[in-house]
Amino acid sequence: MICLMVSVLVLKIAVLLWWRPKKIEQHFSRQGIKGPPYHFYNGNVKEVMAMMLKACSQPMPLCHNILPRVFAFYHHWNKIYGGMFLVWFGPTVRVTVSDPDMIREILSSKSELYEKKEVHHLIKRLEGDGLLSLNGEKWGHHRETTTPIFHMENLKLLAPMVVQSVSEMVEKWRRSRSGEIEIEVCEWFQRLTEDVIMRTVFGRWYEDDDGKAIFRLQAQQMVLTAQALRIVSLPAYRYLPTKRNISCWKMDREIKRSLMKLIERRKIDTRGVLQENAAKDLVGYMMQPSSNITVDDMVEECKTFLFAGKHTTSNLLTWTTVLLAMHPQWQVQAREEVIRVCGSRDVPTKDDVVKLKTLAMILNESLRLYPPTIATIRQAKVDVKLGDYIIPRGTELLIPILALHHDQAIWGSNANEFYPPRFSGGVAQAAKHPLGFIPFGLGVRTCIGKNLAILQAKLTLSVILQRFSFKLAPTYQHAPTVSMLLYPQHGAPIIFKPLSHRDESP
Repeated sequence: MICLMVSVLVLKIAVLLWWRPKKIEQHFSRQGIKGPPYHFYNGNVKEVMAMMLKACSQPMPLCHNILPRVFAFYHHWNKIYGGMFLVWFGPTVRVTVSDPDMIREILSSKSELYEKKEVHHLIKRLEGDGLLSLNGEKWGHHRETTTPIFHMENLKLLAPMVVQSVSEMVEKWRRSRSGEIEIEVCEWFQRLTEDVIMRTVFGRWYEDDDGKAIFRLQAQQMVLTAQALRIVSLPAYRYLPTKRNISCWKMDREIKRSLMKLIERRKIDTRGVLQENAAKDLVGYMMQPSSNITVDDMVEECKTFLFAGKHTTSNLLTWTTVLLAMHPQWQVQAREEVIRVCGSRDVPTKDDVVKLKTLAMILNESLRLYPPTIATIRQAKVDVKLGDYIIPRGTELLIPILALHHDQAIWGSNANEFYPPRFSGGVAQAAKHPLGFIPFGLGVRTCIGKNLAILQAKLTLSVILQRFSFKLAPTYQHAPTVSMLLYPQHGAPIIFKPLSHRDESP
């Protein structure tokens, strides 16, 4: 009996880890879709990690051709197999899809045939089981409930608070030293966006120490998660009491405990939910009886918005500041516009935001060259026809956003150059294909927080441009890399020089 059970187990493992992958390879090969060969158990993970580690082993020149460094395996295999190829993450196959018309089908016109891939359990624990990972009716209900918070008219009510936070930040810069000062902007922008996203989620009903504790724990979780994702582990590994798992479990409990405390405090005073001249907060909306969202689901959504809201916006601010430091002529143009619209000393208002056209072009170009998320994944819910190809149910489709944004066929010969005027006619007219620019995704699953990210970035950069000129520090090393999101591997030290009143005139 034991021999029979062992034989059955071995057979199942052989089917899962060898026979099935080989059948999938044959299916796609017959359609002309190939890729690096599948290796037992690990797939192509070792090759992917080796290419990424080699690419990130040293900084790159001060240019924006970052695809070979950031997305090394895609860049390498794309040259060999074309824009549509297979890559194996363990026994799981992913088909890369870089054709804009196919991407439109997946994310928009036939999106009902695809769903968001079930994320790794460590990622779900980190970013919450909220809008980023939900599917089906529950996702639709949560999306409908939370959408009003992110309407621009509601977000504009946050503008005075954002400007106040930025003004306090730059005042600390001024007080720390007279003359030029070197600032590690990554860290400062993360602290800034933490405050804004906490107020978006909880309104005025939170204590600063609570928010700091949550973000500190999420940062620690992010490090452990990034480490774990570099290896292929057995499914049962997640349940073993390893040192890493125990640490993750403990941090998750502490985060949930802190969020529950904040939610309970928010329940004590519900006056802000329908207050006319105050920005509506996320938890306030979710607490309304009509929302029918449980407290446990509130906790998961809070985790999602706190994690995504912080890192997306802080990355956008960091890379845009780096770009303006690298291209001083555009820094000058942006400053002239801000001073023309807002004045040299007056803080920008919610009504000023729409007038900052040059700054909008710069932010879009920053999102094109350095999108926070370099790829997204969908999974076929049924057997589907994608273009001329038959995609079996369960197949994962990898959409390389970064490659799309740097594609010369879509953006022209200057695709790897910083050229904001390409967005002068708006996003729709910027590229040769309307699907060439998708930093926040596309279709019904477009990032719900994109308006908040753009609003905060415009207000923050406006205040900084009014008060400082800036350049890259001599210690800056250009090394974009990915650890869940795109970030500068060695930080972003920037030298800021306070502007005199005379300098502030256009």
